[in-house]
Amino acid sequence: MSHVGDPNGGAPRIVAAIRTAASWRSRSIALLTSGVLALPVLTGCGSSDSGTAAGAAPQDIGAAARANVTDGGTLKWAVDAMPETLNTFQADADAGTQRVAQAVLPALFTLDEHGRPQRNPDYLESAEVVKREPKQVVLYKLNQKAVWSDGREIGAPDFVAQWRALSGKDSAYWTARNAGYERIEKIEKGANDLEVKVTFAKPYADWRSLFSPLYPKDVTGTPDAFNDGARTKLKTTAGPFGLKEADRARGTITLERNPRWWGRPAKLDSLVLTAVARDKRAAALAGGTVDVAEIDRADADRIALAERDKGQAINHGPGAAITPASALRSWAIAHSGEEERAEAERQARRETQAAVERYAAEQAGLRGLAVRKSLEPAYTQLALNGASGPLADERVRRAVARALNRKEIAEAVLKPLGLPAQPPGSHLALAGQDAYSDNSDALGSQDAQEARALLADAGWTPAGARMKPKQDAAKAGSQPDGEQQSEDGKRPAAGNHPNDEGTYIVGDDKPGGVRVALLRQARLLDADPAEQTKKGADKHTKTEARLKGGAPGAYAPKGTAAPAPNSGPLGKDGKPLTLRFVLPSGPGSQSLRDVGDRIAAMLKSVGINTETVKVADDSYFKDHIASGDFDLALYSWPGTAYPATDDRPIFAKPEPAADGSLVVEQNYSRVGTDHIDQLFEQAAGELDEDEARDLVQKADARIWAAAGSIPLYQRPQLVAVKPNVANAGAFGFATPHFQDIGFKKPAAAHGGSPNEKNEKNEKD
Repeated sequence: MSHVGDPNGGAPRIVAAIRTAASWRSRSIALLTSGVLALPVLTGCGSSDSGTAAGAAPQDIGAAARANVTDGGTLKWAVDAMPETLNTFQADADAGTQRVAQAVLPALFTLDEHGRPQRNPDYLESAEVVKREPKQVVLYKLNQKAVWSDGREIGAPDFVAQWRALSGKDSAYWTARNAGYERIEKIEKGANDLEVKVTFAKPYADWRSLFSPLYPKDVTGTPDAFNDGARTKLKTTAGPFGLKEADRARGTITLERNPRWWGRPAKLDSLVLTAVARDKRAAALAGGTVDVAEIDRADADRIALAERDKGQAINHGPGAAITPASALRSWAIAHSGEEERAEAERQARRETQAAVERYAAEQAGLRGLAVRKSLEPAYTQLALNGASGPLADERVRRAVARALNRKEIAEAVLKPLGLPAQPPGSHLALAGQDAYSDNSDALGSQDAQEARALLADAGWTPAGARMKPKQDAAKAGSQPDGEQQSEDGKRPAAGNHPNDEGTYIVGDDKPGGVRVALLRQARLLDADPAEQTKKGADKHTKTEARLKGGAPGAYAPKGTAAPAPNSGPLGKDGKPLTLRFVLPSGPGSQSLRDVGDRIAAMLKSVGINTETVKVADDSYFKDHIASGDFDLALYSWPGTAYPATDDRPIFAKPEPAADGSLVVEQNYSRVGTDHIDQLFEQAAGELDEDEARDLVQKADARIWAAAGSIPLYQRPQLVAVKPNVANAGAFGFATPHFQDIGFKKPAAAHGGSPNEKNEKNEKD
């Protein structure tokens, strides 16, 4: 996974001031590798119970009871790169940082298979809100056996030190995030040394996200220790494993069984995290240098072919392109009298032969590996940059969304893998989570006629593409069709202005004609719901009633005549409607480019042209997405159990800074509203879980309506493992239980297809 850094460029007059979000999942990671952007998100429509199972996929980890797992052994696990830091709260923390922290540090709450936070009994006997008024108080009762590796008990001093480091009050600490910690007023020892009482200055619904991981006070107690000391080593740990060494030269981090661990002992003697690039993983798996590796679809297909062909490489790989005719031609050139040409051909033949032999050897080594499959807790979205250009107009963004067949896209990616292919209905929760609700009706499903109607209302028509360019609007004394002008003559970016949020109704202006009217509701929708006047509420109710006359999410009442389909591209004042679609160019990004091609074809069908720009993978995010140098882009966000905290920066309304730049936090589409911000703020402070969930779902519906990002599919999670590896693979949302990971005993490992689903994990 690639970390999202500060951009060093951007669109005209746009400087993205990036602040990282507040989840120890490191929401600053935008999942920008392995072709699907890995790296390593109106009223709610239905309750949390509706559709929670639709589109969900179970974890696939080769589950085995501990009694069937061998004691001892070393497991080699591939990671993308050596982590730059072992401190998850620093800006350059990545997936490797997280993997180490999960194995060696306390996590008070972990996630289950459905992405729900669960108390971790290895560290907590209990944790609950014991007081709500006048201030929220959470009481933690710690496991009396829980100790750091130096023998000191885990307690209040560690909580206090971490709070002070992450509260944001001391700028000497170089922290990437402080959400939640800045709401704490004080931390005290409870009735005894095993109780920690945390008092909040402001209510905080996501309090379970705090202190996971928990670092010892010798890491968080001073800025020097926090900033530098924990980057390459952790002297004190408290997990089933401890950190033995980090060998940067070899690209390995070795974790060993913690002799002071009080819980169920780790089955493995050691766990070695090995840095292996994505395009080298098939070779690493075949050569036995790693036992577990997340892979892309191409490598998964190779493993399936190795099993089918019994390790042979007969009709695939580098040798598959060699036909009798091409082989004869190559032989003739290599033995011709033109020595220079012949030598070049002989060299090419040697390289081809070496590639064929290498591929064949790898196929033999890949035979018998298992591919664990699930859905990763992350979704890929189409981002629409609303800061400038045609997409600054909300109607154009909605038209782009209405042109997309999300179901078709999801099926193209997931169906060949045998995974559920239901497109996500939420930006803030994934299928199977309690907070999940399909709110996409707030925008509407694919409708080409509706898309053209919205584009026509915005001034983009076939006739407009054939016009001669008009004079500059300011010189001509008029505004181009579809442009809205403020009183000072400057047009604000749609979606970033209080008056830009609205609902489009398509209605008959006269027989045979079509009128598209914008019903502006911003003052009502962006107001604090608690302060809405009865008049405003009545107006909102009437508007909703008008919407109910049509199909859900549509902007035309039933029976409305839609514009007749027009052929050809659209334009305005002689300028074609062309959107700049930026995609990564690396070999591991082919599947993402395939999705981009499908989207381009769908947009072309409604008259929207796209200009595809392929850029280097390592600059894709920093130089294009974060800096705003795109109209359309594909990237992913990880799911979270704490959307009110973690997702707020992703959808926060951009605000102008004193220097004229635009502070976007992590909202790279630059589309947001005051109302969305208010709903997030209310959800973060709502201690009633049902009420908080309802507020999150309302915020999601508003995000759909703003059409700044369109979720397309939940990312596939493919993990190759040796067939005897137990309790490791495609974890989905669940936090790994590192103490249970190991190798199956021979009797338990015998029999069954390596790719078949495993039985539910038994417990001792």
